[in-house]
Amino acid sequence: MAHLPIRRMTLYKHGVGFFERRADVAADQVELSFRVEEMNDILKSLTAVDWGDGQVLGIDYATPQTREERLAGCTVRLSDKRSLQDLVTSLRGRRVTLHLDQDESRVGTLVGLDQAPDRQPMASALVSLLLDEPDDVRAFELGRVQGLEVLDDRGAADLRFFLETSLSQEDYRSVTVRLSPGDHDLSVSYIAPAPTWRVSYRLVAEPDAADTAGAAGRALVQGWGIFDNRLEEDLDGIALSLVAGMPISFIYDLYTPFTPERPVIEEEGRVAAGPVMFEAPVAGAEPEAAPQAKMVRSMAMAAPASARRRTPRMDIDAMEHAAAVDTKGTDLGELFQYNINTPVTVGRGHSAMVPILQSTLPYRKHLIYNGRKMPTHPVATIRLDNETGLTLEKGPVTVLESGEYVGEALLPFTVIGSEIVVPYAVELGVKIQEKSGTQREVRGISFKDAYLQFEEWDIRWREYQIDNATADTAAVLVEHARTSRYELFETEEPTERTSDQLRFAVSAGPRGETVLRVRERRLRRRQEEIRKQSFAGLRAYLDDGLLTPRQLSKLSKLLEMWESVAEQEKHIADLGAERAKVYRAQEQIQGNMGALGRAGKEGALRARYVQQLEATEGRLRTLDRQDVEAKAEIERLQGEIASLLKQLS
Repeated sequence: MAHLPIRRMTLYKHGVGFFERRADVAADQVELSFRVEEMNDILKSLTAVDWGDGQVLGIDYATPQTREERLAGCTVRLSDKRSLQDLVTSLRGRRVTLHLDQDESRVGTLVGLDQAPDRQPMASALVSLLLDEPDDVRAFELGRVQGLEVLDDRGAADLRFFLETSLSQEDYRSVTVRLSPGDHDLSVSYIAPAPTWRVSYRLVAEPDAADTAGAAGRALVQGWGIFDNRLEEDLDGIALSLVAGMPISFIYDLYTPFTPERPVIEEEGRVAAGPVMFEAPVAGAEPEAAPQAKMVRSMAMAAPASARRRTPRMDIDAMEHAAAVDTKGTDLGELFQYNINTPVTVGRGHSAMVPILQSTLPYRKHLIYNGRKMPTHPVATIRLDNETGLTLEKGPVTVLESGEYVGEALLPFTVIGSEIVVPYAVELGVKIQEKSGTQREVRGISFKDAYLQFEEWDIRWREYQIDNATADTAAVLVEHARTSRYELFETEEPTERTSDQLRFAVSAGPRGETVLRVRERRLRRRQEEIRKQSFAGLRAYLDDGLLTPRQLSKLSKLLEMWESVAEQEKHIADLGAERAKVYRAQEQIQGNMGALGRAGKEGALRARYVQQLEATEGRLRTLDRQDVEAKAEIERLQGEIASLLKQLS
């Protein structure tokens, strides 16, 4: 069987690899083996191409069944310890040739195998055979049987199928590519699950001689791609590509046979119930139609001068010569591909690191503070622009400065031309404390109907106190979260802006402190009823310059009139309460009068009750008159109020 080695491998970040096998083949078929869990991806993607004059005739693969399921219809079953006995038993009724000792052969039909219950089954078992000539049954000791030739085609096929199935592994499935006769230049490509590749970086920084805050220098960025060979073979001199990005991928079950359920339709009796008759159309009628950072100090002890001379420094030149990088980047739109031009060799069960990037770039150093990410202290950062010509995949970076290890960071996914910020160490010599608060200030007052319209600033402030305990000036970029709804005021413009942050440059002198104050505001509007204001509150608005004396006078008069309206409304309520009291007194008097006669003492008492009723009627008339007067006064006041409100608007 011809073998197709892997020639090209492309690994992605989402657990999938693309593999291409290719070789010259002088056979009519090529067999490949895959893990069972890979079969859905294989069937989804496998492509076979003959680049020569031959043809690919077809591809077949083992049915996705367990070994027992595949052997369910096989008549031959052999155990591991008594295969000859099981074979004789399985071939009962089939024509065979028994090859016995002493060069004796007998041809006939197997009748069966008889065994005695002793400790030597091979010596005591008898094979019964119906001989072709003469036509009789003979028994032979199983121990004499030296060989057995199966003359029955079905029996021979079942034996061969059993043996092939027994050799197959439960965890693997074979895929056979069938070819036309002759020579072939065959390639087979497919995707299959593969461990994601990773990347790690080295950043070797060499500052300029003058090491000042934000000093420039040059830095070597070196990247290594890491991948694993989880295949069942060695990879020898393959072409390797590593793809950054996030392609869409999924598993679709093409391997498991699926038979949908269908409705069962029973046979029906097709006997007409009786003669069928149709009426003739009416003459002349036609039939109807059918319906349709800055600085990080090292606390390492200084080595002797002789030791320093003997130990080479890990500088940019040394790192550049340490690994030869031959990588070409290809922009695939949403993806970016690193093509390793140097052939890669990795043994089975091994992992490897391949250099994918090496570039020397200018860099800058800053201390950056963000209290949400690192409270209390700023972080020393190296900043450089991605001018490598390659998109950088996310991965850890180890930072060396002047030949010494100074920290580590996580390099983000960075497209070509974007800035890279590498925060590698915490500056403990600089401490930052934050304070914050909010307040509101009225900006202006206007009038609408019976309401005061307030425009006021919603103000929030944050104060950053920077204490520098070092002997050098500390230049810190303070990050302040930006909000689109707020605007800066009474604050210096930020030095830099990101999508989420404002960066303010602050310089703290040696062993000193400085304060950065950031004030932001947004304009809000609200309204309050004029009648709910107080004289003292209106006077305060006048003092703040939000009202003119003329406006204050009118507003004060409005408040007085609303007080008068309230007094009249209270007077009307009191009149109503008194009227109800009079009605109750009248009801009581009328009840008492109903029980009295008209003569004598009862008549005299009745006369007094009549006088009392007349008095209550007079009081009711007075109350009605006062109620009308109070309502008229309210109506007059409301008219004046409306007129004044129009003058305010």
